Parts: sequence; C-alpha cells; structure tokens
Amino acid sequence: MKKIKKIKIKINGKFLMINENLSLSFFLKQLKIPLQKVAIELNQEIIDKNKIKNIKLKKNDKIEVVHFIGGG
Repeated sequence: MKKIKKIKIKINGKFLMINENLSLSFFLKQLKIPLQKVAIELNQEIIDKNKIKNIKLKKNDKIEVVHFIGGG
C-alpha cells in the first residue's frame, strides 16, 4: 500500500499538514467554506473561482480566506 505524503501549508495564519496533491477546491469543501461568500488568496494572488478545481496545493502554500461581511 502506498503511503500518502503530507505537506505543510498555511491557512489564515495557521499551519496545517494535508495530503499531497489535494486540490484547493476539495480542501475548501472539507473546511465547509462557502465559496460564493469568500475571496480566496493563494500565495498573495486572488484566485479566479472558475479555476479553483484545477489548482493543486503545494508545500508551503499560503492561503487566505476573506469573508465578505454585509453592513450599512
């Protein structure tokens, strides 16, 4: 049986160990993050949500999830 490699990433300032080759969209689904209500930044670049499924997370990636807050 093949051993799954772990990589370290940072999300919103916290380090996490995740499985290698995980897609960004799958990772965010696991965290139950509502994509329609957030902006996703990967390594200081805003990510186009149409491309999120094609992005594989790599060692030392830095993710910031910014929630939109309504107000008035």
